[in-house]
Amino acid sequence: MEVIFIKDLRNQGKKGDIKKVKDGYAENFLIKNGYAVIKNKENLKKLEKEKAKKKEEETIKKETAEKLKKKLDKEVLEFKVKTGAGDKVFGSISSKQIKDALKEKKYDIEKNQIDLKKALSSLGFHDVDINLYPKIKATIKVHIIK
Repeated sequence: MEVIFIKDLRNQGKKGDIKKVKDGYAENFLIKNGYAVIKNKENLKKLEKEKAKKKEEETIKKETAEKLKKKLDKEVLEFKVKTGAGDKVFGSISSKQIKDALKEKKYDIEKNQIDLKKALSSLGFHDVDINLYPKIKATIKVHIIK
């Protein structure tokens, strides 16, 4: 019997997969527990609609990320810090501080999207990458002044 998986099932199939399985296993486990449905024209149409809808949503997310990237690439965040002898900065600028500064400028960026390779602990300009979507990164400038 061929079934269409509607939920991921470890070591068996992912959502949207079509697999041939034994009748008893399909009826008594997969279908009964809501992991799969029988492969027929109606269920295949539903699967195609879901795939088309998902593809459309991904396209919209990607376009939104592209627009946001263009805006963020022009953005400069300024942080005023205390310094000691020889312009040595006390502390450093964290991804949380960058997130909060972006939030003040009405950007909805999560802390885990900010790719801070090392702590920003020196005066001047620093480039910080922000992961917006797979393979789409924006780079903002962080200016640390005393």
